[in-house]
Amino acid sequence: MRFSIASVGKLKSGPERELVERYLNRFSQLARGLNFETPRMLENTESQLRRCEERQAEELKFFTSSFDDKTFVIAFDERGKHLVSPKFAHILAKQRDAGRADISFLIGGPDGFDPSIRSRADLVLSFGAMTIPHQLVRVLLMEQLYRAATILSNHPYHRI
Repeated sequence: MRFSIASVGKLKSGPERELVERYLNRFSQLARGLNFETPRMLENTESQLRRCEERQAEELKFFTSSFDDKTFVIAFDERGKHLVSPKFAHILAKQRDAGRADISFLIGGPDGFDPSIRSRADLVLSFGAMTIPHQLVRVLLMEQLYRAATILSNHPYHRI
């Protein structure tokens, strides 16, 4: 199963990038045994257009070019569902076992998603009700992908 992480905003060098790379490397070590591939990272510069709707429409083009009709899409939004880590792992495994080839994770910009992204998403998730910068959402997502891989492979990293 292929993963992509499409995000508005560039991840610059620094502690966030180091953490993303750390969890990406850890995930990669377990991924093959789970029939998962290492996520590919897609970045889009934040729009400089004046109006929120224009920025969202520009970002919409980026997001919709990052997946096709068969892709399972997970969008991160503060109004999304809250899941425990084992449930998140179960969703990934269920999609893999159903023969799904691709999962795309979408991380929006400061204005959030164009409404059509939220309606297209198969799942809208939240890491909490507070607004979290895209750099930190990437760190959290990569840690949760690694955690999901450890749960699915019965590795002792995840403790309840």
